[in-house]
Amino acid sequence: MIKSLKEFVTIGGGAAGVFAALAAKEAYPAANVVLLEKSAVLLSKVRVSGGGRCNVTHACFEPRRLIHNYPRGSKELLGPFHRFQPLDTIAWFEKRGVRLKTEADGRMFPITDSSQTIIDCLIGQAKTLGVEIRFKQKIDRITFNDGKFNIFFVDGEEVHASKLLLATGSSPEGYQWAKNLGHTIQNPVPSLFTFNIPHFPLTHLSGISLESVTVKLENTDLSQTGPLLITHFGLSGPAVLKLSAFGARYLHSWGYKSAVSINWLPSHSEEQLFQTLRILKQHQPAQSLRTANPFRLPKNLWNALLDFAKDDKLISFTDKDLRKVAQKLKHDVYQIDGKTTHKEEFVTCGGISLHEVDFKTLQSKICPGLYFAGEILDIDGVTGGFNFQNAWTTGYLVGKHAYNDDSSPT
Repeated sequence: MIKSLKEFVTIGGGAAGVFAALAAKEAYPAANVVLLEKSAVLLSKVRVSGGGRCNVTHACFEPRRLIHNYPRGSKELLGPFHRFQPLDTIAWFEKRGVRLKTEADGRMFPITDSSQTIIDCLIGQAKTLGVEIRFKQKIDRITFNDGKFNIFFVDGEEVHASKLLLATGSSPEGYQWAKNLGHTIQNPVPSLFTFNIPHFPLTHLSGISLESVTVKLENTDLSQTGPLLITHFGLSGPAVLKLSAFGARYLHSWGYKSAVSINWLPSHSEEQLFQTLRILKQHQPAQSLRTANPFRLPKNLWNALLDFAKDDKLISFTDKDLRKVAQKLKHDVYQIDGKTTHKEEFVTCGGISLHEVDFKTLQSKICPGLYFAGEILDIDGVTGGFNFQNAWTTGYLVGKHAYNDDSSPT
């Protein structure tokens, strides 16, 4: 049986775990920092993020605005974001030769448009600093005795650590280790997914996108405004993904069956739409409403929304008919039955209960010397680089505090 004593052990080779190991080694060069990864590669989510370009962070530099992009963890992240936010992320990578660019929607990518640039930077730093990285690590169990963490491997090896970081994402093993060390786990459920709509009447419009619509879960106060994409199975795009994140627990409890309404023209009131249609009828009664398309919606979508009309000549529309058109434009209801998640970019809502963690240091309030970073916490962000920013911020703070935080957790 091989036994060894390490000062700081990070379990999990994703963005949070790697960044924490780097921060620890940069702050305390003489420290013995070890990273354990169960697979044969590091940073697998970084590789696939943003279609292989890596959405590193988001150009939102005011912490109080930034936290509104986190359905869970917004309050807890306010303090950490004052200490390490997107500006710090940008500076960190630029100092190490990686420049980022900002796209129109605020997402930030390496100027190379390649996630490999980010991976090479992080792994290169680990090698330069001397972080010990071990792959294919099969851990059987973890215990805590006499101020030390005892990590038992399947092959019989034992590693004893003074400080331990769990950065295992949504891995059930990580949740179980945390639970065994005294922590409560909020039930993990999917976040950031698209809506499946069986027998979707707009299937033939697959690929059509709109810049600004409002999508709302019926019988809730939850809604999001933003770009929408019509797909062959239902609805996608940033507005839907954000709504799925804020409604993750509701939708899970409902078995992903719910009514969803679309406001195709959120910048107009129903009365404004109705009056526009009435005026159009008064001035051009012989014109086809389909041809007129007064609100400049995509032609095929506009035609689909008027499918209920037998005659599309404006003169044939009563005020009641025009009101119906206005109502459909403002409140077009469909039935969700299921979800679709991009498996490799899977994000969960759930994890370590946040009241059990000290967000000044990310240390456990229950087990001294135990830290958490990234998605293992009950924190998740909407799409756009926010989940990576949570990883960079929490990982960085763990690394900075792991050696000078010898006080008891508060």
